[in-house]
Amino acid sequence: MTNLAKERIYFDARFIRHDHHDGISRFSAGLFASLHRRVKVTAIICDTRQLLKLPRGCDYILVNDPTSIKELFVALKLNKVGAKVVFSPMQTMGSWFRKYKLILTLHDLIYYRHPAPPPGFNLAIRTIWRLYHLVYWPQRLLLNRADAVATVSKTTKRLMLEHRLTKRPIEVIYNAAGTFISDYEHRGPKSRPRDQQNLVYMGSFMDYKNVEVLIAAMIHLPDYNLQLLSRISPERQTELAAQVNSQGGTVEFFNGVSEAEYHELLDHAVALVTGSFDEGFGIPLVESMNRGVPVVVSDIEIFKEIGGDAAVFFDATQASDFAAAVKTLEANPEWLAASRKSIVQAQKFNWDRSAGELIDMINRL
Repeated sequence: MTNLAKERIYFDARFIRHDHHDGISRFSAGLFASLHRRVKVTAIICDTRQLLKLPRGCDYILVNDPTSIKELFVALKLNKVGAKVVFSPMQTMGSWFRKYKLILTLHDLIYYRHPAPPPGFNLAIRTIWRLYHLVYWPQRLLLNRADAVATVSKTTKRLMLEHRLTKRPIEVIYNAAGTFISDYEHRGPKSRPRDQQNLVYMGSFMDYKNVEVLIAAMIHLPDYNLQLLSRISPERQTELAAQVNSQGGTVEFFNGVSEAEYHELLDHAVALVTGSFDEGFGIPLVESMNRGVPVVVSDIEIFKEIGGDAAVFFDATQASDFAAAVKTLEANPEWLAASRKSIVQAQKFNWDRSAGELIDMINRL
């Protein structure tokens, strides 16, 4: 069997945002950086500013934007440079006339269940987005163009198999929070926070995120402060603020924080919390557990996969159940036990391990 990983891997880095990471951007940058330490890899970019998020001095080629009509023929350029294997963190990469092995990625199926497009898209893209997620056959067409398909969790792999989304082999390349394994060496806390009792929420305020259950539960947690860190529209903040009961714990809207501020707030928190009815992955869980901060999360399949036996689960339809779950961590011994379990669980999700899985996947082609 040919060892394709000894060939140069061409990595589609065109979804990296040069201003700030979103999920796909962070996945691309983290996985590329770890691959760069182990094998020969060339970044496929469409904007030289994307190099700011990649290892200094890495090899790269400049091609079209992935949303351009030229994408239909991007394979011709990759053929010309002699590509033998190409990995894309998305499923939309052009493949006509390719002469190389191709791995495409589908991160999750959440937009089939919640088809609202991300904000900022124009009307035409929003319309196409919604039509695309009405049925599964367009996804099958995209994925079956590849030689193999990657996804970021066992939960998504199960769903892909259930909906018969591809005839190609599917491998799990876990998402992660840090860049290298050294990022997971953060020293865990030595005791439970005893000053302000902060509960941290990091995530959007879309309906399925169910932030309402966290706010409703504060009537049962009068000594706690719920910190909502993400950016939020004025209208949505007004809507949620109206649900705060003045007789319960406090609710604090941050409307966005830097990564350093986020880590600082986590390090002083009792727990990271989320009441999502659905989720694609759950990077905040990994980020929190990595720092030894327990997670109190809704009882859904993907959170069970990520949180394992370190997480504390609750019924997302019951505010009182969330409050009771938080209270199970009030004693210092129980909190420290959850903290130590969290650090161990977080180590399952790191870019070095994911890069190794990708290299093995390439060698199985």
